[in-house]
Amino acid sequence: MRLPLEWLHEYCRPALDTSALADRLDLTGTKVEAILRHGVGSPDAFVVGRVVEAAGHPDADRLSVCRVDVGGGELAQIVCGAPNVAAGQTVAVARPGAVMPDGSELGRATLRGVESEGMILAEDELGIGTDHSGIVVLDGEADGVAPGTPLVEVLAIATDVLELEITPNRPDCLGVYGVGREVHAATGAPLQPPPWADDPGSEGPVEGVQVVVEDPELCPRFTARLFEDVSIGPSPPWLKARLMAAGQRPINNVVDITNYVMLLTAQPLHAFDFDRVVEGRLLVRAARAGDQVETLDGEVRTLHPGSVVIDDGDGPTSIAGIMGGARSEVSPATTRVLMEAATWNGPNIKRTSVRMGLRSEASARFEKQLQPESTLEAQAVAARLMVELCGARLAPGTVDVGGAGPPPARIPLRERRVSELLGAEIPRARSAEILDSLGFGVDETQGALEAAVPHWRRVDVYREVDLVEEVARIDGFDRLPATLPSRPDAGGRLEPVQRAGRRIEDLLAGAGVLQVAGWSFQAPDVGDRLRLGPDDPRRRTVRMRNPLSEDQSEMRPLLLGSLLDAARHNAARDVDDLRLFEIGAVYLAGDGEL
Repeated sequence: MRLPLEWLHEYCRPALDTSALADRLDLTGTKVEAILRHGVGSPDAFVVGRVVEAAGHPDADRLSVCRVDVGGGELAQIVCGAPNVAAGQTVAVARPGAVMPDGSELGRATLRGVESEGMILAEDELGIGTDHSGIVVLDGEADGVAPGTPLVEVLAIATDVLELEITPNRPDCLGVYGVGREVHAATGAPLQPPPWADDPGSEGPVEGVQVVVEDPELCPRFTARLFEDVSIGPSPPWLKARLMAAGQRPINNVVDITNYVMLLTAQPLHAFDFDRVVEGRLLVRAARAGDQVETLDGEVRTLHPGSVVIDDGDGPTSIAGIMGGARSEVSPATTRVLMEAATWNGPNIKRTSVRMGLRSEASARFEKQLQPESTLEAQAVAARLMVELCGARLAPGTVDVGGAGPPPARIPLRERRVSELLGAEIPRARSAEILDSLGFGVDETQGALEAAVPHWRRVDVYREVDLVEEVARIDGFDRLPATLPSRPDAGGRLEPVQRAGRRIEDLLAGAGVLQVAGWSFQAPDVGDRLRLGPDDPRRRTVRMRNPLSEDQSEMRPLLLGSLLDAARHNAARDVDDLRLFEIGAVYLAGDGEL
């Protein structure tokens, strides 16, 4: 997952630089694979400008010569080739010296005999979108912003991005807010309220919409809301910028909203053109032999029995949890949108994805088993954006088949048990503080803590030891002392054979002999190459049932083969002063099963 820090900082802004934040997340179990940079090289030479005059170029029909107010009373002359440039626009301007997203530095230029003191920018030239058909017009984003204002105060034109490896038990961290919660717990930085706290939607049936779920085990919850008077168009620059930084290509405002909400909340959504949903009815069922769906990528796919499909009155229209269908996709003519947010059976989605060779951002989240409560969280964010960005009208009611999940499990946490498992005393108040910061409900009962597990941790936190792990990783595994288990037989003494092996290693290493660690596997012809006799017991090898290759299909019965392989590898690279040794396991075939 790509996490733009500009987006993270809307919800949690720790007092750490990017490298220090990456280190802190690593220590708490959220692995940072890489630190990336998205957007322009440095935002210093990018400003908000206002086009004062736009006149035709004297020697080029497709160019305009613009006079642009760039602040400080300065009018810069800029030659622009965009067809949509006009006087009165508020625009994004790069001044000479600006470093563009591709690393090139902008200088003064002369275009067809006219000097240009910068560039009025299209969205692809800022890295906030893919469109190059015209310049970015900031009339909405920059209301009341004076010319010369740094552009970074209006648009996210530059941000560090953390590339995270999220473990299968933490699908909540596949959303920006979920990682923000982790950062809050790990650093103590304040956490803003969740973006779904204000829900403009309402309960009750939605007129004209019917949803039937045949198998609740495959679809524990299915929610839908209807939006009318929808205007399809491009998304605003701020939304495009965040999608691009997170690795998503902007498409149109409705599709972009579904992707934005998924990246923020970790809950995927799907937008149906409701006028193309035959009979206004959706049926969620297990696929039958011969079912086919034309997916959004234009491919006609045959479904395996047991996969989950969404039907309308004309048959299959979507592969549940993986990809929508072309027949009901949103188009420029769409005016009514049915927004779906559902919970699917994670293992089923994983099997279907693997069988079909079709993996999507949605399936990557669903296969980790999202929880039913996440559906209405995503619907709340999507509803607000649909009204704000699409001019849509939210119809009364919410289709909700299945409902919320079970009530929170309540797990006791004893201070004594924490110290026994960790080998260190962690005060009860500190444990309570950590669990509260992670979203657990915490109460004190009879000298112990009792934690109510939030829905997003329902699958992986269900025992006291799980709570101990949460306390330890946030307080800091690196702070725990090195201790031996409290057992009477835990003396830590080496066996005589182990002591002899250590002594041999020390002697050989002291004499300048290099230790190697060879493969435990070998090729079938090693015995022939070593000229072992036909009756040599080392010719009776243990054969692998599922070898990685024929050259690694037997367990080695002696170390000489791997030593000679290492010697050959070095000799082929002109290393002739070579002395090697190896201490390792060998495998001799017996008469019975292993």
